[in-house]
Formats: sequence, structure tokens, C-alpha cells
Amino acid sequence: MDILRRALLRGLAAAGALGMASLAPAAIASTWPSKPITFVVPFTPGGITDNVSRMLAKKLSEQLGQSVVVENRPGAGGSIGVESASRQPPDGYTMIYGTQGTHAANLALYKNLRYDPVTDFVPVHALSATPLILVVNPARPFQSVAELVAYAKANPGKVNFGSAGPGTGTHLTAELFQKAAGIKMTHVPYKGSNPALNDLVAGNVDVMFDYPMVVMPMIESGKLRPLAVTAKARLSIAPQVATVAELGYPGAESTAWSAVFLPAKTPPEIARKLGDEIARAIASPEMRAITEKFGSTPLKDVRDERLGSMVKSEMIRWREVVRQSGATLE
Repeated sequence: MDILRRALLRGLAAAGALGMASLAPAAIASTWPSKPITFVVPFTPGGITDNVSRMLAKKLSEQLGQSVVVENRPGAGGSIGVESASRQPPDGYTMIYGTQGTHAANLALYKNLRYDPVTDFVPVHALSATPLILVVNPARPFQSVAELVAYAKANPGKVNFGSAGPGTGTHLTAELFQKAAGIKMTHVPYKGSNPALNDLVAGNVDVMFDYPMVVMPMIESGKLRPLAVTAKARLSIAPQVATVAELGYPGAESTAWSAVFLPAKTPPEIARKLGDEIARAIASPEMRAITEKFGSTPLKDVRDERLGSMVKSEMIRWREVVRQSGATLE
């Protein structure tokens, strides 16, 4: 009898523990957030990343009733900040700004990446996707993508393209374009977009892919000629510029996307609650305005498992591009 009673008591205790365990995440989510949230942005202040992350932090602070504080932790293409943030407690108080670089290309670029883009994170919600514009020095003989491709095919390696550095979006997008067009250009890497664009304007390099917010002033002033945009649709801020797909190169479509992640093992209830709030934020007039200003497209429905699937797909895509480019970083 004692044996049966002890067994029954153990069973009741186990059932009670399971009940408490199932209630714990919901209870945690119901009180979250009860203190300020740190939003780790793994890049230096300034530019589209900083503007978008700070506007998102502002909107989330208003919606959640708790401060969301942006903390810039740059270095190694965003890898340093992302790795550090992924090791924080999975309690919903550390948000992570991830990108096509930190969660896709860096896995192939860096020899000793100290985090796994899939297993070390909970995908929450995508933010936006920003295409690049192919620009050329107006003095160059090619007036169109067709003329550029024809010239490059007739003169392999003689067309120089600048970039903000090895492994950056400006570099890898050019590699993607070369593959789609069947041409070979010569890469001239710089330490940032500004010196590369200055040399492009000066005529020291021939072409470059860069983001709308960076090149639009130079296009409007006539210092650079736009040939194509890597988006799926034409940009509202540059409707005269055709897409690469319209020009016959759909394989050259490329966007620098951004998204919010949480450390692995964060309770799913918190991730869903944060995802709902991010969805509200990116639909706000303020976020729409800043997104359009930078030539970006909001990714309204890319969240949870769909965002996780996108990360896996992007890892495969950019791994091949990096392999073909031969770029490696320490």
C-alpha cells in the first residue's frame, strides 16, 4: 500500500511540475517587459542601419512602455556584436539587429565565426530589404547594362568595380552580377563606400554597386549614371532606373535585409509578443517614411519560421557567391 501511495504521490508531483513548467513561459510573457530592453546593433552609428534601428527602438519604447536602448557593438562585419548578444540570457531583454551579412554571408566569409546563425538565435521579425544601384562614371563608354556587359565580355578583366571592402554587400552584389551576366570584372576594394565612390567619380574605377541613400545625391547631381537597381521592382525614389530582371538578369537581384533576433531558448511567448509589436512598429507612418527615404521595402510578413527559413536560404545563396569570389576574412 505504501508503495502504491508513494507512486501516486510521485505521479501527482510530476504532473504538478509539468503544469508549472507549461505555465511558466506564459507567466513570464505576461509580465514582459518589466525593465529596459537592450537592442544590440552590431555596426557603427550613422547611415541606414542606425536610423532604422533607432526609429524602431523609439516606436517599441512607446508601444511597450519600457525603454528600448540601442547599443552599438561594431566589428568584424557585425560578427562581434552579434556573437556577444547571442550569449546573453534568453529572457527577452536583449534584442539583436541581424542582417544578410551577419546571418548569411559571414558564415562563409569568416574562418572562425563564433556563432551559428540558426541554432544560436530565435528569429522574431524581419524589418526591411534594401537593394543596390549599379552606377558608372558618366565618362565611361557604356550607357546601359547591355553596353557594359558587351564591353566586359569583349575586354575580360578590364572593367574595374569598386566596393566598400571585401565581403561587403557592395562587393558580393557585384560578384552576383558577374555570375548572372557571364562576365569578369576586376575588384578594387576600399575601406568604406565614401573613398570608393570618390574614386568612381574621379574616374579611377569604372562601376560600383551601392545603396540608394548613398548614391542618389551623386545621381541627381550628374556625377554618376545609374544603370540598374537590384530590387524586384523599380524604386519610388528613382523610377527611371530599370531593375536587373527587366534588363534580363533576374539572377542578379540582391537586397541587404535586416531583422530582429533573440538569443536561443528565449520563451516563444516573448518572441511572439515582440514580433507582434515589431509588426505594429514597421507599419507606422514614421517607419514607412524612413524606409521609403532609404529606398527600402518593409518586410511585413516575414517572421518566426518564415524568417528562419529565409536565413537558411540566404546562407546557401551567399555561401556560393563568397566561394566564387574567393573572399575570406579572419
